[in-house]
Amino acid sequence: MSKVVSGPLRLPADRNAVIAGVGAWLPPNVVTNHDLAARLDTDDTWIRTRTGIAQRHIAGPGIATSDLAVEAGLRALKSAGDTPVDAVVVATTTPDRPCPATAPEVAARLGFRGVLAFDVSAVCTGFLYGLATAAGLIAAGTAQQVLLIGAETFSTIVNPEDRTTAVIFADGAGAVVLRAGTRDESGAIGPIVLGSDGGLSDLIQVPAGGSRQRSSPRSPMAGEEYFVMRGRETYRQAVERMTSSGEQAVEAAGWRMDDVDRLVAHQANARILDTVAGRLGIEAERRVSNIEHVGNTAAASIPLLLAEAAASGCIVPGHRILMTAFGGGLTWGAATAVWPDLDVLPAT
Repeated sequence: MSKVVSGPLRLPADRNAVIAGVGAWLPPNVVTNHDLAARLDTDDTWIRTRTGIAQRHIAGPGIATSDLAVEAGLRALKSAGDTPVDAVVVATTTPDRPCPATAPEVAARLGFRGVLAFDVSAVCTGFLYGLATAAGLIAAGTAQQVLLIGAETFSTIVNPEDRTTAVIFADGAGAVVLRAGTRDESGAIGPIVLGSDGGLSDLIQVPAGGSRQRSSPRSPMAGEEYFVMRGRETYRQAVERMTSSGEQAVEAAGWRMDDVDRLVAHQANARILDTVAGRLGIEAERRVSNIEHVGNTAAASIPLLLAEAAASGCIVPGHRILMTAFGGGLTWGAATAVWPDLDVLPAT
């Protein structure tokens, strides 16, 4: 019998993670629905109706996840006043190499050699898992300031001939700088809710390439090196988990759902976003979304959206933010924050 345990992570009142900067980067290569329709059995109407996506950014040849992470990191650091950090955490499903982690190289390229640096892998929930990890480092006194980056080149693991995934997933990076502060400051991270259910790990996976496949005497079948997901069951799980974790995070923060000024949900697809917002009782004017022009960027989704919404004025200082996400693992999570006053650079 399986038991799911999910509760809020509460940080000490005298030492809390506070958002000090935010930034994002999108590779310049834009792929529209019409571009995809030219090689896939689909069209613009089919893609928009099912996903809400009109275009996405795809990294060009030779561009790796670390390249996107460095660009987003530079912008977040600039937003924070070019303050130095003593830890770099990269949330990604698409590291540059299976070994070593991508974060140490990103840290070195940003000029932070010798600092604590590691990757977090929780697919589309990666940023929120990274947020909890970074907040924990600050609460424990291990770090004073942390650069947390969500970065993906998902196009490298998606089958370009599979219209069910190729039209959805895309590339990009978003980052935040977190500093040590107190819970009552603007920008303070509220309670964080996280959960997982590995009994459903086959819903979202890349079957080949890991020790499970490599230790098997069977050679991988054609296409097993690509990302696959079981859409209908994934939809049901995503709606349930994003909704429930969002409710838990709001309650743990001492808010009511009416107190939430902006819902910043992982940009999975438009149908999931609409259903989750409806179940939470958050109407359209309190939601922010960029899925139409960036697609699903997995672990980069939430920080990229935060940066774009802050730059455009959709999120302003004092807004109460609810973040929620769902990804492979299965993993899910939610967190709250009151948005601070920041300088934000455009994502491109």
